[in-house]
Amino acid sequence: MRNYPDFYINGTWARPERSHPMDVINPATEKMVGRISLGNERDVDRAVQAARAAFPTWSIASRDERI
Repeated sequence: MRNYPDFYINGTWARPERSHPMDVINPATEKMVGRISLGNERDVDRAVQAARAAFPTWSIASRDERI
């Protein structure tokens, strides 16, 4: 089983503001295959802020640079 309690934001693993785990279910077997964290509004704001800051450079990067 895979467990991903943190978010990957701005190049680092970041803890959610509060813990709110959710089971991930395989629809073919209906068995739990992992657990993720659900974010709240502040977690989303952190991710959006990081994405906006990265956009000017990322948007002009070549495919090879992005890989």
